[in-house]
Amino acid sequence: MSPSQTGGAPRTAAPPFVTTLLGEDKGALLLKLVDGLDTAALHWLSGYAAGLASRPASAPVSVAVPVSAMPAAAPTVPLTIVYGTQTGNSKLLAERLKQQVESSGLPTRLFRASDYPVRELAKEKLLCVVISTQGDGDPPDDSRGFCEHVLGKRAPKLEGLRFAVLGLGDSSYPKFCEVGRVLDARLAELGASRLVERADCDVDFEPIAKGWLDQAFARAREALEPHAAPIAAVVPLRGAAPVATFSKEAPFASEVLVNQRITGRGALKDVRHVELSLEGSGLEYAPGDALGVWPHNPPELVDAFLSELKLDGGTEVKRDGRSLPLSKWLGEELELTKLNRPFLERHAALANNAELKRLLEPSGAEGFRALLASHQVIDLLRAHPAPWGATELVAALRRLAPRLYSIASSSKRVGSEAHLTVSVVDYTAFGTRHLGAASSYLASRAAGTDKVRVFIEPNERFRLPDDGDKDVLMIGPGTGVAPFRAFVQERAEVGARGRNWLFFGEQHFRTQFLYQVEWQEALKKKTLHRLSLAFSRDRAQKVYVQHRLHEAGRDVYEWLDGGAYLYVCGDAQRMAPDVHAALVDIVSTHGGKSREDAEAWLQGLREERRYLRDVY
Repeated sequence: MSPSQTGGAPRTAAPPFVTTLLGEDKGALLLKLVDGLDTAALHWLSGYAAGLASRPASAPVSVAVPVSAMPAAAPTVPLTIVYGTQTGNSKLLAERLKQQVESSGLPTRLFRASDYPVRELAKEKLLCVVISTQGDGDPPDDSRGFCEHVLGKRAPKLEGLRFAVLGLGDSSYPKFCEVGRVLDARLAELGASRLVERADCDVDFEPIAKGWLDQAFARAREALEPHAAPIAAVVPLRGAAPVATFSKEAPFASEVLVNQRITGRGALKDVRHVELSLEGSGLEYAPGDALGVWPHNPPELVDAFLSELKLDGGTEVKRDGRSLPLSKWLGEELELTKLNRPFLERHAALANNAELKRLLEPSGAEGFRALLASHQVIDLLRAHPAPWGATELVAALRRLAPRLYSIASSSKRVGSEAHLTVSVVDYTAFGTRHLGAASSYLASRAAGTDKVRVFIEPNERFRLPDDGDKDVLMIGPGTGVAPFRAFVQERAEVGARGRNWLFFGEQHFRTQFLYQVEWQEALKKKTLHRLSLAFSRDRAQKVYVQHRLHEAGRDVYEWLDGGAYLYVCGDAQRMAPDVHAALVDIVSTHGGKSREDAEAWLQGLREERRYLRDVY
């Protein structure tokens, strides 16, 4: 029936996706509301809607919106937030800042560093960068292009820019938060002024990050609000308790199903295959994701601390509003295996040790680096005694952080389980046994009896291609093979037709061929199409995965040139650079390119997200 027949006014037809979500009447009203609004007003409206959406799903709201609340001249330049991340923490904080700003009705733009259009940098007015540092001063893989542009000769003058940088890192590495520090200095050098001072976050990033986020939000609001309209009030009529979910802060107690050594008798490494139950947790993961494990420190290490410092484990100590026995602080709450700069600084002062103080000076950088690489905290206490008290020790030690392990299974294959491949850290140094916190903890858990506190850490930068017809090259020596077990399982379960090629390396074929039977079975079933192996100590001349890449260079280049995806997982210090150097040689030799062009070609693969790394 036509409008003229009903006597009603003609309606504005809403697109199908609008009517599906809102219904025809509300869809038409929405289109009428936004008709004619400029970009600034639309930004304001989207921020206002985000504020409404942040309320609990079941909590109705009463909204008071004065006519003057719609902006006559809202800011046309938003706050731009760029993040660079390897494990997801920088993304988490960047998204939190975006939500804070948008909940005030102010416009923001959020970019992963690899997606940021660097040509727009010269036009930015407000910029916040949240970026982590990997290993010894390297940017995350998703930030290399962004960093190269800002630090390079083509970077524009930025006199009109106000900026803020939040760095994330690990103070057990010499170049703690180096990437954030360098970017902060470079942006200032280019003429930009600081919105807030740079902050550097350690592994326990929340306390410092919260303060920086609050400051950045306040200053950004001050900069944007002179041109913005008043914010409409959103008044909840009744609240609803949020649904409890398991997370890093609220981990799931997972039952250990299997704890099996998968290296043979006489192997130099103890590698475990651990299967954990996620039954009833609601936790889900995709291939490439990691499982976060909250460990306990080795009991013998706790005993060594108490003995060396002549302290009583039963002494009650307060920190952060909590009171616990010293032995519990040392066993479950504080970092004992990783030495870091803040603790070293405090220890050097307490011991009044000139040798240690020299290491903390710029001229002692190499010695400092060597000390962090070779010593655990207990080694420092033994070599350079100092009069630590229980309260001061608890205050000085860093909070224990969870360890992340690449998940070695596909949930499509194993259901509500997560499998891990764990190399147990167990070595002798300075005449005593040394253990890793998480690896020794997992290795000591009994199947069917013990539980482990876990959470899922998504890794969006290490995903299989959406197109199952694409070929996949996987390079994963040692326990770096873990995510590729998940990849092969997943591709088999979904019926992907693309080829799979795995490069795996270890020390000895007989005792350290991880998942050998599974790989052989996959080859038979054609769910794994090629397997290239490198066992470094089975012959006089050591052979590593990069050598196997060279040997198969022509085929490697043909796969990549034909659209294959390339994945690298494992050691960031030696393996990953050696593999990259081999890839440059391969592209140069078989692609007929100069080394500079070969590097650019591989960078192109990175930008297309076809060259992905999960290195640590």
